[in-house]
Amino acid sequence: MKVSLNWVKKYIDIPAELTNSQIAYDLTMRTVEVEDVVDTAEKFHDIVVGKITAVNAHPNADKLRICMVDIGESEDVQIVCGGSNLYEGEKVVVSKPGAEVYWHGESELMKIKETKMRGVASYGMICGAEEVYLEDLYPADDPTVIVDLGDIDATPGQNIADVIGMNDTVLEIDNKSLTNRPDLWGHYGIARELAAIYKLPLKPLDEFVVPEGLREYEVEIDCTEKCYRYACLEIRNLSVKDSPLWMKTAIINGGMRPINAIVDITNYIMLSVGQPTHAFDRTHVTGEKIVVRNAKSDEKLELLDGENIELTHEDLVICDIEGPIALAGIRGGKKDSILDDTVDVVLEVANFTAGAIRNTGKRFDEKTDASIRYEKGIDTQRVDQGLALGIKLFKEIFPEAEFTAFKDVNPIETKRAEVDVTKAFLDTRLGKVLDDNEISDTLGRLGFDVEFKNGVFHTVAPTWRSTGDISMRDDVLGEIARLVGYENFEAKPLPVNFENAVHQIEMDLNRHLREHLAFRCGFNEIFTYPWIDEKYIKAAKIDMAKGVRLATPPAPELATLRQSLVPGALEAVVKNLRYYDEFKIFEVAEVFEKGEFHPSSEDETLPIHKLMLTGVVVGKDAKSLFFDAKGVVESLPRYCHMNGYQFKQVEKPSWADSEVYLNILNDDKEIVGSLGLVSVATLSDAGVKKASAAVFELDVKKLVPFTSRTNEFEHLPQFPLVEEDLSLLADEDVKWEDIYEAIKYMAKEVSFIEEYRGSQIPEGKKSIMIRIKLGNDDSTMTAKQIEKKTKNILNVLAKKTGVTLREE
Repeated sequence: MKVSLNWVKKYIDIPAELTNSQIAYDLTMRTVEVEDVVDTAEKFHDIVVGKITAVNAHPNADKLRICMVDIGESEDVQIVCGGSNLYEGEKVVVSKPGAEVYWHGESELMKIKETKMRGVASYGMICGAEEVYLEDLYPADDPTVIVDLGDIDATPGQNIADVIGMNDTVLEIDNKSLTNRPDLWGHYGIARELAAIYKLPLKPLDEFVVPEGLREYEVEIDCTEKCYRYACLEIRNLSVKDSPLWMKTAIINGGMRPINAIVDITNYIMLSVGQPTHAFDRTHVTGEKIVVRNAKSDEKLELLDGENIELTHEDLVICDIEGPIALAGIRGGKKDSILDDTVDVVLEVANFTAGAIRNTGKRFDEKTDASIRYEKGIDTQRVDQGLALGIKLFKEIFPEAEFTAFKDVNPIETKRAEVDVTKAFLDTRLGKVLDDNEISDTLGRLGFDVEFKNGVFHTVAPTWRSTGDISMRDDVLGEIARLVGYENFEAKPLPVNFENAVHQIEMDLNRHLREHLAFRCGFNEIFTYPWIDEKYIKAAKIDMAKGVRLATPPAPELATLRQSLVPGALEAVVKNLRYYDEFKIFEVAEVFEKGEFHPSSEDETLPIHKLMLTGVVVGKDAKSLFFDAKGVVESLPRYCHMNGYQFKQVEKPSWADSEVYLNILNDDKEIVGSLGLVSVATLSDAGVKKASAAVFELDVKKLVPFTSRTNEFEHLPQFPLVEEDLSLLADEDVKWEDIYEAIKYMAKEVSFIEEYRGSQIPEGKKSIMIRIKLGNDDSTMTAKQIEKKTKNILNVLAKKTGVTLREE
């Protein structure tokens, strides 16, 4: 989302000492992530207003003209131009030397220089709209048409950014950081947030007052569970004309494109207060009645481009007495569009539920600026803001406009969320004790009503934060913490002290399984999404009634979470058969079933989780594939250090051949997995052609790893160890064990290197080389300490074993 700071400044007075980068930083730290800060005036450097004082023919080119142009300097400058609409006294856009423009439609920017054009000196360039980033403000069908600034009060030499309102700063905000903040999808919401951060007064919006003397427009809401409020205002005596320059510029800086005054007003309202609005041509609303209802299964909606879309009973539509005219909250149809001859409109300002808009948008793969906002959950009171601003703008831009009819139906109003949170909870969770008044003031700046009594803060959230954003005490905690500033909380180290080795044999087994399959058995590991295309679930003959379904799936066919890894593996087989005739793949991942699973505490309830291992061997020879897969499963206990199991036919897996399958049983005769050839029916339904596959699936949690035997924990040395190699002369009957036992407590490490007998060694003797590692626990060893320690070790060896240092 793009946020214009000029627009924000209409609602708050930002102190001059606050830089744009500081505002971006503070917003990122306390509210939303600002990805970029764009100075919209920067690209207009050296681009100014010019006034043509003379237009003369070019001696060497019929299509070129020699213009004398006043650009606010001591003398007029000479510019050669091929524009088709040049005339004396015309105010134009001039790019001076140093400006960067798109030269005659070229894709790369070019820096303007003084030059000669067909032998005549030219100081700069008189520009068309596309050459200087103004195509949205001054659209032209002919590239030879230059920008005519005749309708603007401007003087020669003024920078064009100052003239057209492009002297702005635009904050580009990451949309993902706005997901749970429907109140911020408009400039007023951002201004309200900055006012809270900087403790600035926020200018109130105009209150909505129904114009007097209006007749009642007929509105009917048939599905109040999807439409909480619908208001419409009939406006006459309009025309399709351009918006004023200030509105066009604001809309461009807000990330949209100006179209005409009627449509621009609806977009301006949405960008201002975050309330989508839509204007219908009044004459196209048959019967002068609006009905909001679910579509009928046989209905269609004709779009502006002539395409007809098939509607379902789940789709919310706006209808007149004849049928659907718009897809609610997403897009209009051909019948309701604003056309060149539109003079009367019906302005829709409505509140549709997030789920209804999200589901329909996904079904038609539609995501519009309006639907994005509805999907976040907008409070019903924002309709009043949209209506108030709409009336103000239509009066300003169309002074002759008449408001003739109105209706507001509000079956469900957004209630303010109430949350109680104790002072003790805040003190503990914040890690910092804040004054009671500071907490109340912080929440108050965010629009909360707060009452503190008997150690409990009773908070009432504003309506714009009550559509799911604020619902529990942790939400209130987060509001306080972010506004105080996370950087203002002292970092405290976690009290972690490792005293014993933590050997997680279950995690080791998981890794051993993966490594064995990948390194020894030639499998490739795959990773699939937890939501599975229903086509492959049905192909595997798995009962979907036991599956967990998503409320908001990525796509309609991806609504079920996997109960088994086999369907996902089948999809991977289909995709890989495009490139390979034979391959082996495996996956270790969680599957889900209906039921209750409490991973941390009883109040945390999730669906049942299982960790499964599935492998697939794909090729042509079914018999060899089955035995290959069986051999892999048989080898797992030996190589992965776990208890063994046995094979027996007990219960056929849904995806397996009726004869060629085996169940895998543990010592308690419990089925922990299955192995088999994939049935012809399953392969066919999955779309696997000209190939066979053998599959094995194991419940990893039911595999029993061997227990650990000798693992011990030892701190790593904090100071470097010193290595010393000692060549010792010992009697033949002296064992390495004797030497080790004699000095093992005197060094950090003692290890055997080699044993040697030869001509240099006396009869009955042998040479033993050992390596000792010496070190202090509290400091680095000095040379004297090393010498003393080594001498002591040799003395002990001589005393206990008769071993001496060998002389070379």
